[in-house]
Amino acid sequence: MLLGSIIKPLVVSIGSVTLLSACTGLPEDIRPVSNFNLEKYQGKWYEIARLDHSFERNMNNVTATYSLNEDGSVKVVNRGYHTQDKEWQQADGVAKFVGSNRVGHLKVSFFGPFYGSYVVFELEQDEYQYAYVTSYNKEYLWLLARTPTVSQSIIDDFVQTAQQYNFAVEQLIYVQHNDIE
Repeated sequence: MLLGSIIKPLVVSIGSVTLLSACTGLPEDIRPVSNFNLEKYQGKWYEIARLDHSFERNMNNVTATYSLNEDGSVKVVNRGYHTQDKEWQQADGVAKFVGSNRVGHLKVSFFGPFYGSYVVFELEQDEYQYAYVTSYNKEYLWLLARTPTVSQSIIDDFVQTAQQYNFAVEQLIYVQHNDIE
């Protein structure tokens, strides 16, 4: 009886850790960028394209702003305009590096102790003008840029790269940015 009372909590604990770590892992064939520089990555990014998911559905004018917290973690502020509710929505979160702070693989949380992967797998290296980002699986994909629009050549490269990694590019949503206040 004593053995059973020890094994059951142990199995539940191992299962919980496995489930939670799966959300901070990497999708198949995706490798985060190396030589990542958080100082250069900080600031405001505009969402140019994304795969649809419930927490951004019906949103335009979407931005993400990253800044360094005193404890070395990253403050994340996602903001967008909900076109049906006709109001701005904002989510505040925190991100931490999964391993080395020189690798573009972070875990981000908007809901307490639950983290999801934030994987920068392509990044314009000179001035960090655009980034290709995914999560723990290929249901998540974003093209982020420092400006609300990018050239067609960047969009074409993003789509081609995403196709090579077997993302569902036919489901991409291109985000509108306009002067709503």
